[in-house]
This record gives sequence, C-alpha cells and structure tokens, in this order.
Amino acid sequence: MKKTFSLEHEKIKTPRLVDAIKFEVKKYLKRERNKQLPTDADYWDFDCKYGTTEATADMIHVSQLNKSIDHAADHNLKSFYIEILAKPGYRTAKSSGEE
Repeated sequence: MKKTFSLEHEKIKTPRLVDAIKFEVKKYLKRERNKQLPTDADYWDFDCKYGTTEATADMIHVSQLNKSIDHAADHNLKSFYIEILAKPGYRTAKSSGEE
C-alpha cells in the first residue's frame, strides 16, 4: 500500500476521516497477514514509511502507524503519506547468556 491520505473533506469531519484511515490501514494489514506464507518464512513483517509527502517519508515501525495518523490530525496537516510493504519474516534463535 502506497497512498497519500487527505484530511480535508467538504462533508466529513476530520475525526471521522482519521477513523476511516485507521480502519483502512488495519484492514490492509489483516489482509496481508492472511496471505499464504512462503515455506521457509515464520510470519509476515512490514516495512512502513510515514511522512507529509512521499519524498519526505521516514521508516517507522508498524506499531507507530496509529500514532503517526493521530500526529497528522493533531498538527492540522492537509494530507500525509503512508507506505506499507509486506515481506516474509524469519525468527532468529536467542543466544543464552546464562551458562
């Protein structure tokens, strides 16, 4: 998903737009997580970017998406850019330091 969201609408108030955007992002994440994993992958991981424009977007963690959307609404931005790309994730074995 690579999309620029607008926080301005002639009939819909900003808090409702924010809720709709959060729902759309959540729905996209759920749809991607339900896809078939490659045979050697453990889970779906996501590369996420957020910024006022596509050119100024910075990497963020998936858990920061809702906070970023709230940040845009709190600072009265007219629009913002979100990019979410799914990739297979692999678990790494933890090394035991207690020996």
